[in-house]
Amino acid sequence: MKLGFTTLALFMEDNNKIINLAKEHGFEIIEILGEGPFFGKNNMEYKNCGLDIRIHAATVDINIASLNRGIRAESVKQMIQCGQYAESINAKTITVHPGIIGRNEPRIRKAALEIAIESVGEIIDNTNVEVSVENMPVRAKFLANKVEELEMIQNETGCCLTIDTGHGNTCGNLKEMLDLKNISYCHLNDNDGEKDQHITLGEGTLDLNLLKKIDTAIIELNNFDNILKSKEVIDNL
Repeated sequence: MKLGFTTLALFMEDNNKIINLAKEHGFEIIEILGEGPFFGKNNMEYKNCGLDIRIHAATVDINIASLNRGIRAESVKQMIQCGQYAESINAKTITVHPGIIGRNEPRIRKAALEIAIESVGEIIDNTNVEVSVENMPVRAKFLANKVEELEMIQNETGCCLTIDTGHGNTCGNLKEMLDLKNISYCHLNDNDGEKDQHITLGEGTLDLNLLKKIDTAIIELNNFDNILKSKEVIDNL
């Protein structure tokens, strides 16, 4: 498995420190947490660092499926800007969340899903990097926590997919999610099967055998020691 980690665990640490840690521990990929503070730094260290660089686009206060046109427009604008920034540092992919709804009513969910599809298409049309949409956890407000919704977004837009193992574990559909086409990479984390806890692999109910189906992955935890523990679990599969 080609393996990396998220900078969530080292957010706003020196970029060279992050790159050196990746190389020291045998990682091949870094997924940058692309929240606002990151873009206030000079991040050109990543451009030619010899690693596969991906960006997780911002999620805080972002909703590309919003029924509020202003919020939707600003959210899409920021995703496009993230894609353009990714190109400037030679990042291959931006991972985007598909959006949320205020009330889980069928007509609202259907409308928001249509808006999400339109938004993802717009992001793809205005960027030159791979755009990958992530599956979401079990909570009713999230779009694309159902296989058919994520597959619909992909079929309508041609986007790639980022499959989060923890999210799929809360929904009971991880195996089906991993069978979808054009998966760019996966997020690896564990939980109790009910809440999106992002705990160390092997400490929850995730079926670790499913990880054997994965070719490229990011360990998505907020503690670097736990990232290394999870890497050891993967190495021993």
